[in-house]
Amino acid sequence: MMTPKRTWLVAVLASQLVSQHATAQQQRTPARSPSREELYYPTRWQWETRRPEQVGMNAAKLQEVVAFANANEAKTHRNGDDLAVILAGEPYNKIVGPTMERGPHSGLVVRHGYIALEWGDTRRVDWTFSATKSYLATTVGLAFDAGLIQDLKDPVREYVRDGSFDSPHNARITWEHLLQQSSEWQGTLWDKPDWADRFDPQAGKRPVLEPGSKYTYNDVRVNLAALAALHVWRKPLPQVLKDRVMDPIEASTTWRWHGYENSWVDLDGERMQSVSGGGHWGGGLWISARDHARFGLLHLRRGKWKGQQLLTEWWIQLATAPSPANPSYGYMWWLNAGKKQLASAPESSFWAAGGGGNYVWVDRENDLVVVVRWIPNLNGVVERVLAALDPSAAGTPQ
Repeated sequence: MMTPKRTWLVAVLASQLVSQHATAQQQRTPARSPSREELYYPTRWQWETRRPEQVGMNAAKLQEVVAFANANEAKTHRNGDDLAVILAGEPYNKIVGPTMERGPHSGLVVRHGYIALEWGDTRRVDWTFSATKSYLATTVGLAFDAGLIQDLKDPVREYVRDGSFDSPHNARITWEHLLQQSSEWQGTLWDKPDWADRFDPQAGKRPVLEPGSKYTYNDVRVNLAALAALHVWRKPLPQVLKDRVMDPIEASTTWRWHGYENSWVDLDGERMQSVSGGGHWGGGLWISARDHARFGLLHLRRGKWKGQQLLTEWWIQLATAPSPANPSYGYMWWLNAGKKQLASAPESSFWAAGGGGNYVWVDRENDLVVVVRWIPNLNGVVERVLAALDPSAAGTPQ
């Protein structure tokens, strides 16, 4: 049975969803999108490719995306040695998670569920850095949907009693603060103090701020969110993601989610690894572009896959709502508030982002998912994808 808080929240979000749906309908391109009865979902072993004109896109213009990718491939993040160079200026720069040799750039453009453009080796498992954060947030969302977390504004201390949230300051941190990267948590986790993350010599001199008052991109605190989620689930987060999301969307079995050599904890007499929310010190999610695209398609379809609601619509609504401390950031998803980051894209679009140019971009207004690997300029890719939309084409499945 829903608590009064949840009942009220469902009603509010339902009203917002109706309003947003009406706006999206007014702004939709002339090319007709598939109806719910026509929605296509790939199977585990087959993802159908359609000619661009079959999904309302211009083939010649779409090839400009590949040309742009060829000219703008990242030169960084080649391997663990490259990562060590990037971290050289940080005081706690020891790499404690696994690293790998990254691949060349690749990507997909998915429209109406079909692959309209694909280049490079999209089945290659690659590290993805901070795009991992959006998957981490999803495991918290799953806990919220399952009733393991009653309210995201609850203090995390009510759920996690390992000492991480015992101080008067840390005791005020909520789940929402962790998800919005505004927690201002103070402490050391996996031998990394919070102030050493993206080291600022003035960090130790600034005043202690109230949780929720300031957005600060901080991987130590993101890793703390992963540890807190592990305590709530009492099972490894990769297993939660596999059982509740990746297997139901028929992703491959090749993806892996790594933690650190020292991020092991004992829960209920079992030794479990707490995973990292990115590849800052190694580790994080290693996954193919195609599996990324499935995850993006799930969010495009508002959490539903082949009639099964894997993520509630209201969780996705919360996850992609602007946060008070940073309107361009939701629950570990980047947002296009005011079109400040992607000038050519709808303001309602959102994306996961990782170092070196790893992106999963979701655009409901145009029924698009775009995945790129090792292309730092997402704006350049999105601009060309949207320019390839062809209002004169039918845009419906054949």
